[in-house]
Order: sequence, then C-alpha cells, then structure tokens
Amino acid sequence: MWCCFEMYEVKGMYHLAIDIGASSGRHILACVQDGRLVSEEIYRFENGMLEQDGALTWDVAHLVQEVKSGIARCAELGKIPATIAIDTWGVDYVLLDEKGQEILPVMAYRDGRTEVGAAEVAAILPQEELYARTGIQKQNFNTIYQLWCDKQSGKLDKAAHFLMMPDYLAYKLTGVMKNEYTNATTTNLVNAESKEWDTVLLERLGVPAHLFLPLSLPATAVGELTPEVQAQVGFNATVLLCPSHDTASAVAAIPLDENCAYISSGTWSLIGTENACPVTSAAAMAANFTNEGGVEYRFRFLKNIMGMWLFQNIRKELGKRYTYDEMMQMAMSSDYAGRIDPTDDAFMAPASMMEAICTYLGEPDLPLRDLLACVYHSLAASYARSIREIEAISGKKITAIHIVGGGSKDAYLNRLTARYTGCAVYVGLTEATATGNLLSQIMYSEQMTLTEAREIVKETYQIREVRV
Repeated sequence: MWCCFEMYEVKGMYHLAIDIGASSGRHILACVQDGRLVSEEIYRFENGMLEQDGALTWDVAHLVQEVKSGIARCAELGKIPATIAIDTWGVDYVLLDEKGQEILPVMAYRDGRTEVGAAEVAAILPQEELYARTGIQKQNFNTIYQLWCDKQSGKLDKAAHFLMMPDYLAYKLTGVMKNEYTNATTTNLVNAESKEWDTVLLERLGVPAHLFLPLSLPATAVGELTPEVQAQVGFNATVLLCPSHDTASAVAAIPLDENCAYISSGTWSLIGTENACPVTSAAAMAANFTNEGGVEYRFRFLKNIMGMWLFQNIRKELGKRYTYDEMMQMAMSSDYAGRIDPTDDAFMAPASMMEAICTYLGEPDLPLRDLLACVYHSLAASYARSIREIEAISGKKITAIHIVGGGSKDAYLNRLTARYTGCAVYVGLTEATATGNLLSQIMYSEQMTLTEAREIVKETYQIREVRV
C-alpha cells in the first residue's frame, strides 16, 4: 500500500517509476521523507498483446504515448520529478533501422514462432554450452531464439540497433540509446563471467554484434528529456536506468540475507535466491535455474514457474463471475489430492486453461473447487521443490522466504507455501517492482549502495511473518 503525499510536507526531490507489465502499466511518484518512501500511483493504463496476421505483437506506439501521458500527469499535479526510470518484462525487444525507426511488427514473447527456432539454435549451440556461457535457463521464448527467427525471416537484415523494451522507451524519451544490464541478461546472449555481450555466441548464430551497445548498469543516467518530449509533458527530467527487468527491480527491493529466498508472485512465480557469483553447473542446468543479472552485479539464481497466470486464465474463462477471494474460498473447501506441474508447456498459452488442467490430470469433469485446489497445492508443492533444489545446488540452507508482488496478497497460497516448504514466510512488500525501480533512482541521487537503500524498505513497509 502506498503512503500518500498529503500526509507529509514534501521536502526532498520526487522520483517517477514507470512500471509496465504484460497487461497494464502504472506511474508511481515518490520521495523519501524521514527515511521512509512516500509514494502514490498517479497514472495507470492498459497493455496487452495484439493478434496481427496470426502473430502476437506489442503496440509500441500505444506504450510510448501512455508513458508520456503518465509523465505529463506529474505536471498537472504540480509535482515535478527530478528523475524517471522504466522497468518492463524481459526478453522482448525492438529493432530499429539506420534512421532510428522501428522495424514492425514488434513481436511478443508468447508468439509460437520460436518453437521451431529453438530447435534450430540447439543444433548450432548445444544447451550445455549455451548454459555454461550464459547461465540462463532454457525457455523457447528467450531473446536468442526470437533473434534467430528474425534472422531467418530477413527482418534482422534491416536492423541497425537492438533495444530491449525499456531501453526503447527510454530512447523515445531522450533520443539516447543504451542497453541496460539486468534486462540484457534475459536475452541468453550475455556471458555470465564477463557480464558483457557474448560475441562468440553472436558470431556462431550469425547475429551482427554491431546491433548491441556496451552494457550499462542500473542507477546510471540515460539522458534528459528531448525538447519535443519536454513540450509534450511540460517539464524536463533526467531519465535513469533502473534494474529494467521487472524481476530485477523487485528483487532489489527485498531485504535479503544469505539464508533467504524470494518468490516474486505475479503472472509468473519467480523463485530464487541472490548470489554473488553465477552457478552454471550441470545440476543447475538440469533443474532449469537461471542466473539473471541484478544490481551491483549480484545474480538472481531463480526459476520461472507459471504463477497467477493459471488463476487469471481460469477466472477469465469463467467470465470473471468469481472474485479471486471467492475462488480461494472454493479451493479451501476441497480436499482433492491431484497435482499438476505448473512448469509444463501445456499451461503456457492454452485455448482453455481449465481444459488443459483437466486433460493433464485425466479427469475431464473435475469440479471447479477441486480444480482450484489442485492449482493452489501444485504451486505450493512446486515452490517447495524449488527451495530444495536451491539448497542442493547452491549449498545454502534456506530458512526464510519473502513473497512479494501482487500474488503475495493471496493468504491461502502464502500459508500453503509455509506449510510445504517448512520455512518462515514473510509478506508485506506488495509493490516490490516499483519500489526497486525507485530505490535505484534514490541510489543515483543520494549516492547510496543497495544495502543502504534496502534500509528504506525496512522503514517503509510492515513486513510480517505468515501464520500457518
């Protein structure tokens, strides 16, 4: 929950976090008062994939306009931010031609074009070698496979620049192109040891290295708003790089220690721990863990599990006639023992999520309450398996789990997580992604370390242990 500015006499500078997910985006304005983060949501907009000629794409013109509209809202409120930073989901990107113009369409990661491309890349770069070099888990929608498809289609021949989605939006505000480190690591093209683009991989794939810029770290500047954008929004500000992959921002906000794990619970459940060095062993690859970049070159050792995506699709399929709380109550009334594997590709983008679950279970007429109970218990069981894998592979003993993000509001799933994992489970940091975005801006403005910035989180949020 955000603390409203009206409660405080604002003395410090404002910062604006633009946090964009696959279904919506929002602008969060904040400042630091008495060691606490005081924030408010000032703008929200819809986002979503579009079907265009049988392909799933992003409407980047819509995104750019909404980003600017939210910035302009600051001027309307008379609260001018000194800094602005943008985070989005990972893996997706925009190709630009020599004139800096978009090469359309901009493809969305859930498009099925990469299923064949992933197999073709594997024939050139065996997964064992690719993982040893990048430490990134195998997912058919990774940027490496999308770029291969663009190469095969001839789209890459027209390209002069490659920008991840938040890089692109920052470019549209400033006219400056930069590639930010944390989001770049989701491409499967950044070397885990050197922390730079892996030119050997690019050469092997025939992807031109000149498309990519040297990687820039979070809490560094991109540039000021262009005169054109200043005229549109009503003021000037400095655009910064935050951890522009939304999970990197979320993890940056979590007050972790050596024995902590985290679950960033949203459409995806990202479960992992924070390491000083990448873990690229055969065991890590077999368990499909990834080593994504974080602030101060920390590594997010995690795996992706289909999370609230399952509930979101079920609710949509039911015509949204039930609230999430009502669905939770139905699940709690069931003692059904069937389980699914939430990481199975069958649940990536089925025409019917309910039918996909019933087919997996071999029970076509499963009552709704049992189907929902199955999803709840399956998610909690998958979290427990992942914690045991983290311990076995990294050598850590995990004693506590911080659950952050919108999914952390689900009290039943939180209790099941504590029960299945046997760990202390903490919640309270629901707005982790926007908070991490803001912390990086504060780090830039106040010359703070991440450890110092995380102290602000402890002062701001009521982080509490879940009672089983």
